[in-house]
Amino acid sequence: MRYLTIFFIVLTLKAFAGPDPEWTTKVGARSFPSATTTVTVTGAAKDGSTLATKAIQTAIDKAAAGGGGVVVFEPGTYLTGSIFLKEGVELRIDKNVELIGSQHFEDYPEIDTRIAGIEMKWPAALLNIIGVKKAAITGDGKVNARGKFCWDKYWAMRKEYDPKGLRWIVDYDAKRVRTLLIQNAEDITVKGLKFIDAGFWTVQVLYSKYVTVDGIIVRNNEDGHGPSTDGVDIDSSSWVLVQNCDIDCNDDDFCLKAGRDWDGLRVNRPTEYVVIRHCTARKGGGLLTIGSETSGGIRHVLATDLTARGTGNGFHIKSATTRGGTVEDIHVRNITMDSVGNAILFTMNWNPAYSYSTLPPGYNPDSIPAHWKTMLHKVEPPEKGIPHFKDIYVSNIKVASAKRAIAAAGLDRSLITGVHIDNTTIHAATAGDISYADHWQLNNFTVTTKDGSTIQVKNSNDIKF
Repeated sequence: MRYLTIFFIVLTLKAFAGPDPEWTTKVGARSFPSATTTVTVTGAAKDGSTLATKAIQTAIDKAAAGGGGVVVFEPGTYLTGSIFLKEGVELRIDKNVELIGSQHFEDYPEIDTRIAGIEMKWPAALLNIIGVKKAAITGDGKVNARGKFCWDKYWAMRKEYDPKGLRWIVDYDAKRVRTLLIQNAEDITVKGLKFIDAGFWTVQVLYSKYVTVDGIIVRNNEDGHGPSTDGVDIDSSSWVLVQNCDIDCNDDDFCLKAGRDWDGLRVNRPTEYVVIRHCTARKGGGLLTIGSETSGGIRHVLATDLTARGTGNGFHIKSATTRGGTVEDIHVRNITMDSVGNAILFTMNWNPAYSYSTLPPGYNPDSIPAHWKTMLHKVEPPEKGIPHFKDIYVSNIKVASAKRAIAAAGLDRSLITGVHIDNTTIHAATAGDISYADHWQLNNFTVTTKDGSTIQVKNSNDIKF
């Protein structure tokens, strides 16, 4: 096999991998529930066969009524539907305790929330922290959502929807159950649990601030291949710390989002001031994914000391021409990857079959569901839907094996600008390409390819190799 190594060196004295931004010291939960009174879940079967939702919720409510406390379980397996944490309460799931999710959708009441970028009615998660300040879920135990009942529903609907030209709406109609939702909350800590087989996203941090997710393990492949089982999604939230996590899933492992299309532009809430560090992604769509929901803007992000092992993509920024929003001031450093798809992937026209909504002939626009109307609402003027990527700093990246080193495609109306790649080594099957880009600087950038290819640059300006 012939290998070709390309060295890219730009003559500049600028150091891209400088000290961490000052704001990084302020992320994460600022406080932890202080009450230490223990409330034990009682009156619940511990064999996983009888629904224990009411007993668990009663213990949480009792702790909250007493000014806060720690809710604990006797050893065993507890079958539950949606439970809701309260202010001042720590829900502790110890090593000898497992919560397993109900297989019946009626055990997850619908709530007002946002999912995949639009606000709509959707089932509550298995665990919910909504409108709460200072709460925590901790322990070394397991939360097994048993999400196959959601996966089966989704695949059956795909068979029906795809031939009708409805790929763009099936994810929203399926209404699969998330495992943990943190919504409109503040000073929240999630630490040390193992999450198994999410029905949909595993952890969603939505419209919240000062949140810590520390040391969780996600394993969404124990009962088959669960579609859209993201690991951690940070969605229009700020001052968030994610650290020491290990994720194996079937979509984006660590993902930042900020709303979709017209509805996301209406809400206009950014994701900002986020640190992700000392984490591992195994199977999944991306070690670090930004988008595709970019409407509210995503900025001030530090991702450092991360590992990808067999992950679909390494560093992925994605959007679409109806999303809008700006992705900016992104710092990615000290990353190792092995056996990944694209080491670096930037696209502004991601997955058109899913990203763009068109009502097929034969449907009455006045009688379709409300969330269909939201998805079909046009962005006006269309220029508001054009996304922008700028000021992206990548340094100290080592890729042992990738299918492609880099694929970066802006738009003729929106060039990807201000990308700096420093001290990076990539071994890949093929080099890839850059198009519609401006003002890129690469220093000590080495690409070794199996097919002898070099990075192709098209329709771009000021790309300094």
